[in-house]
Amino acid sequence: MKKEKIGVIFGGMSTENEVSVASGNSILRNLDETKYEIYPIYIGKDGIWYEAEKPKEDQKFGSQAKSKEKIENPINYLKNLDILFPVLHGLYGEDGTIQGLFELLKKPYVGCKVLASSVGMDKVYTKIIFEKAGLKQAKYQYIRKNKENYIYVDNQFNEQTVSLEEVANKITENIKFPMFIKPSNSGSSVGINKANDKEELKEYIKYATQFDYKILIEEGIQGREVECAVLGNEEVIASTVGEVKAATEFYSYEAKYKNEQSKTQIPADIEKELENEIRSQAIKAFKAIDGKGLARVDFFIEKDSNQIYINEINTLPGFTHISMYPKLFESSGIDYQELLNKLIELSKLS
Repeated sequence: MKKEKIGVIFGGMSTENEVSVASGNSILRNLDETKYEIYPIYIGKDGIWYEAEKPKEDQKFGSQAKSKEKIENPINYLKNLDILFPVLHGLYGEDGTIQGLFELLKKPYVGCKVLASSVGMDKVYTKIIFEKAGLKQAKYQYIRKNKENYIYVDNQFNEQTVSLEEVANKITENIKFPMFIKPSNSGSSVGINKANDKEELKEYIKYATQFDYKILIEEGIQGREVECAVLGNEEVIASTVGEVKAATEFYSYEAKYKNEQSKTQIPADIEKELENEIRSQAIKAFKAIDGKGLARVDFFIEKDSNQIYINEINTLPGFTHISMYPKLFESSGIDYQELLNKLIELSKLS
């Protein structure tokens, strides 16, 4: 039987290049070589495409991809492949950009399509859709930076150009400290900070604008952070629920990838009824953004009330050896290689 040509695309121009390399290496080492002819493709931080070497062993986080040869014409190169497997976290890879290229080439590809990818990447618009779907979330506000000015956007999308001091005043009138300040289009917790007072709020808003012009400010939820993986197109299944136990005050980029004291517990130690509700909400959130293939959905369980609050959805979750998505499905009875096979099969049906 003829093997299918699979292009695994990783790296990319976003701040998550290193995470993507780690995910790509892990996938390349676990794809079934009896079924697929595997083509590793690395995109550098400068946007140049390369044929890459398949890693011979697990690589440490932060390892560079071993590139063989520059791809002079990426379009023609992709046209010669059967299925594309993007492992590009963050901007230009998870936000619908490269998915649009795949659509133009009429090539099947793993994961969410253009709309779900772009909406899932933009935290503000994800919030708006989740609100429409009736999913409970933390109170939030969002602002935009325009040159030296800030644009405050209210709940009816009315806009007002104001100073940073006025932004802080308006936000504190509507939501309470502590607050989380997040670039709207950023993943792996890049650019996120927790503010406990107005001065920190202003400082972290300025910091977040280094990563995106649109900034989300959320009221903090005191409680446990849990995650659920979903798999499917129309018939979607949800994994068991896992709990994140960050070594730092919150699950920052450093806590996720550089602090070995951060732990995950799979399955989470929660009541079955609560687990089932989280799994149900994860599928609802995935369908609300028109998701396909895969996603990881993150929630909080509030400390005193046990209420479930949806945090965000990740349409191209990490596939490193420590990543929750494959670990959650492994706990649910689907091992890594089988999971990759299922994702590739789903790409042909969507």
